[in-house]
Amino acid sequence: MKRLSLAVLLLALVPANQLIAQEHEHAEAGEHEHMQSSDAAVKSIAPLHDMVKGYLIASAEQMPEDLYGYKPNDEVRSFGQIIGHVANALYMFCNSATGEGSSPGENFEERTTKAGLVEAINMGFDACDAAYTMGDMKAMEDMEFFGNPTTRLGVLTFNIAHNWEHYGNLVVYFRANGIVPPSSQGGM
Repeated sequence: MKRLSLAVLLLALVPANQLIAQEHEHAEAGEHEHMQSSDAAVKSIAPLHDMVKGYLIASAEQMPEDLYGYKPNDEVRSFGQIIGHVANALYMFCNSATGEGSSPGENFEERTTKAGLVEAINMGFDACDAAYTMGDMKAMEDMEFFGNPTTRLGVLTFNIAHNWEHYGNLVVYFRANGIVPPSSQGGM
């Protein structure tokens, strides 16, 4: 499922990448002053970022505090640790993609209270949101991430896939405790 989700995200980017390449060709030919960037690539993935952001924040807010320590077995993170992990990762992904920002200064996965973890996930998304407004010319810049060549857009796409992966974990935790997860509640 994870590979399928990533493949769908990447397929959505193909037309945007073609537009960017055409714009780059025009810019090299001196025609840039007559063209406006469509910024289609980043705009095409921003709604996916916003959607999973809503589900993750709602998850943090809706899970009862007494279940923040719940985990289906000893080999996996607890509900609260997943929220903290995602908060940490938001800083890492988005600061890498933009080349700006700072680390949170703490490991959010070590927070244990619901209030502290709800604050952490909100802080992580606040720090990350600006990355999804960058222009496509910057988004298509080459970079290295986890030792692999990619683009800034590739890192932002990876961030979305990572967030969905962990939201999927949380859905299982909700269901195992007889709670309907945010994405199944409707209205979001």
